[in-house]
Amino acid sequence: MTPDQPSTLPIDRIENLTFDEIEIGSSASLSRTLSHKDIELFAIVSGDVNPAHVDAEFAKTDMFHKIIAHGMWGGALISTLLGTELPGPGTIYLDQTLKFLAPVGLGDTVTVIVKVIEKLAVKHHVILECTVTNQRGEAVISGRAEVIAPKEKISRPRVILPEVEFREKGRRYQHLIAMTQGLQPLRTAIVHPVDAVSLCGAIEAARLGLIIPILIGPEEKIRLAALQADIDLSQYEIISTEHSHEAAALAVAMARSGQVEALMKGSLHTDELMHAVVAPETGLRTARRMSHVFAIDAPRYPRPLFITDAALNIYPTLEDKRDIVQNAIELAHALGIPCPRVALLSAVETVTSSIKSTLDAAALCKMAERNQITGGILDGPLAFDNAVSAEAAATKGIISHVAGIADILLVPDVEAGNMLAKQLEYLADAEMAGIVLGARVPIMLTSRADKTLARLGSCAIGLLLARHQGKVA
Repeated sequence: MTPDQPSTLPIDRIENLTFDEIEIGSSASLSRTLSHKDIELFAIVSGDVNPAHVDAEFAKTDMFHKIIAHGMWGGALISTLLGTELPGPGTIYLDQTLKFLAPVGLGDTVTVIVKVIEKLAVKHHVILECTVTNQRGEAVISGRAEVIAPKEKISRPRVILPEVEFREKGRRYQHLIAMTQGLQPLRTAIVHPVDAVSLCGAIEAARLGLIIPILIGPEEKIRLAALQADIDLSQYEIISTEHSHEAAALAVAMARSGQVEALMKGSLHTDELMHAVVAPETGLRTARRMSHVFAIDAPRYPRPLFITDAALNIYPTLEDKRDIVQNAIELAHALGIPCPRVALLSAVETVTSSIKSTLDAAALCKMAERNQITGGILDGPLAFDNAVSAEAAATKGIISHVAGIADILLVPDVEAGNMLAKQLEYLADAEMAGIVLGARVPIMLTSRADKTLARLGSCAIGLLLARHQGKVA
């Protein structure tokens, strides 16, 4: 194309200019406005996480006092023009010189122009002048490019690129951690932290002021795990036991006597810890049925999500479910959700005697009407899609204050809950923090496979719950 011959090519096609078609003075241009998404995507692709580009607090202190684009973001726009317009498809990049003259800040609109200044017929080389200016007409980049121009005409459908969606893992847990600012950390028994993962989670939670950890388990194994993780344990209390059974029993006894305010599972089986917790005479039972809640940070779900019970109650009765729902509602209150919406899950949305979970759902809704369950809005039975998708609920004609916007999902039994939670974790990239409710103290019940972020989320939830219960007691 030439300056006086604008392109009339359909926007759904991409076409080149051959060497013979190119004239001295031929040019092409494009304009882009720099956004956070541009910077983040360039950083992800390139691995360049220079804080001048991605850390707003740091950027305030550098010479430009603001977030700026990577220099090669502008260089990439030059490459875009060369590869898609002038010369276009079939171009071979040989050389590029660039001078970076001024920064490009967020919101700046840059115009990129490439202009042919020389043609070398022997090898079909083309030399182009490259300039990038901002919305004020100031030059931010200048340089020259040398390419081999194509000899044959190429016209192709323009490739439709996939949409890029940024998912910030753990953002809800970071919010919960921020909510704990100013709260006194929980004195917490860490039960059998004999591997690097569980020990790191506890120590990092301590560093963030969420807990004061008491490490209970075989001291030699704990110190070996600390050595492997390069952790200094000099400032932390260790209570040595012979094995995990003794560690669980001792931690529970300390909770009963008030020596610790919470328990956190380390590297032992859930059954082993909970056996000590539910022991009739020496455990941590209360009048309320104990239950487990997964607090799920699902990147694509627009609100916090809780699944209960996916770990403790295998086939809960209607009375059990009443306590499970009430426990979850009170947890939501502690986490700043004043009136959580509870979806009572089943396979269908209608009540039928052949599916027990639909009968339980109907009964629970009536119990809520009679104030046997308080503090939340219940609806069910609802299938999973109708509970979390307003579109799915509308398609099925479901009119509900819960459908499509549920905060809490009550599952029919532990099998359904466990499979649902792990599907979200492994197929939807969700983070899972777990806590046991209804005991004398909060119990952070994470999976042995959970990473540090999930453990921190569990600690933040435990701290918020304990301090909330202290206020309302």
